[in-house]
Amino acid sequence: MATTKLWGGRFTAKAAEWVDEFGASIHFDQQMAAEDLEGSIAHATMLGQQAIITPEESAQIVAGLESLQQELVQGSLTFDVKNEDIHMNMEALLTEKIGAVAGKLHTARSRNDQVATDFHLWVKHRLPHVSESLTELQETLLTLATTHAGTIMSGYTHLQHAQPITYGHYLLAYFEMFQRDYERFEFNKLHTDILPLGAAALAGTTFPIDREFVAEQLDFKDIYHNSLDAVSDRDFALEFLSNAAILMMHLSRMAEELILWSTYEFNYIELSDDFSTGSSIMPQKKNADFAELVRGKTGRTYGALMALLTTMKSLPLAYNKDMQEDKEQVFDVMDTVIASIKIFTGMLSGLKVHEKRMLASTQDDFSNATELADYLATKGVPFREAHAIVGQLVLQGLQTHTPLQKMTLEVLQAAAPQIQADIYHVLESQTAVDRRTSLGGTAVSNVKKEIIRNQKKLEARQ
Repeated sequence: MATTKLWGGRFTAKAAEWVDEFGASIHFDQQMAAEDLEGSIAHATMLGQQAIITPEESAQIVAGLESLQQELVQGSLTFDVKNEDIHMNMEALLTEKIGAVAGKLHTARSRNDQVATDFHLWVKHRLPHVSESLTELQETLLTLATTHAGTIMSGYTHLQHAQPITYGHYLLAYFEMFQRDYERFEFNKLHTDILPLGAAALAGTTFPIDREFVAEQLDFKDIYHNSLDAVSDRDFALEFLSNAAILMMHLSRMAEELILWSTYEFNYIELSDDFSTGSSIMPQKKNADFAELVRGKTGRTYGALMALLTTMKSLPLAYNKDMQEDKEQVFDVMDTVIASIKIFTGMLSGLKVHEKRMLASTQDDFSNATELADYLATKGVPFREAHAIVGQLVLQGLQTHTPLQKMTLEVLQAAAPQIQADIYHVLESQTAVDRRTSLGGTAVSNVKKEIIRNQKKLEARQ
């Protein structure tokens, strides 16, 4: 393969081989090979249409690029680090295939707008896979929530038992988080779906190019209207990494609960063997390793976001070589995010829920204390006074190991004479759940309505 540098005419000395290798990006930007060829075909076609090069030259270049596309699919293309990046490698390969006319391909464009276009295309092609994976995860959550719309468990604040909720209600909380994630990635598509090609190095070009034609060929919905912005903008990549960081935070929170709740102490759930591992020394172990890996990869994603933010924070307009550092993080995080979502979908699909254990956790934990305080408030006792009364009863219960619902009526009435025999029904976990019918509350009737509402959201995506 020829290795003459596109920019070599200005220089008299040759850099040492290790210096070239340090400056090269082909070892990672070859991931954009398909996008580079796609963009070049559109550009070459436009050059011919606009008579910037002859129709025959355009056809010859396009045919050569299409041949390279076939070889790329077959896995027969090889790249040389001496050609620095995917763009120079492709031009060298094209030159080998069709001769000197390949040099006309670069008319009216720069590597600055070329790499920006490749990067836009690469992210644009993959964002739909993130959306599809999120939809599958949300579908799985709805299926599980439907099964467990009435499964009672303890709700937590500060990781302490707070009030009874349903497991279905809990699952729908994550559905809402992932819904916001989905919407953020959909918005990300808008800023990715903009064509930089035609901005050239930074100031545009004197050639009579047709950017609208190229945008149509590459299926871009919009075009950058400022050439400086076109070659220096990486907001779309930062948006992706930011959205990915928030998504991974949500996955990590749920992973933490899957890990905790599958322990002997909680025993609320059991992960399937497909998403668990054992110990090399302790035969009894069943570890939630895949949930732990997702939790760990969250830090990796945060690091990628901070790396690119730091790279971009002080770059003067327009293009700077620092921006070569924009891709590795995005490539890695794209793989990480899609894999993590799919792992979660699999874990939740095979999840075993210990319903009796969940219910039992609400029977002797005083999570019905608010029910008693609210009951007294309905009897005319000021809530702050009711709160203090129930607090004293809880203290007494802790000292005697007696839950509120097992205290005698005489004991309860000694604390507050307004309490009647109907309090025992009020103190049941099922009653506590069923009474919370306010919009967004945990009542089973609410959960079922929300499942239907969310199913309609997913159906609208089809």
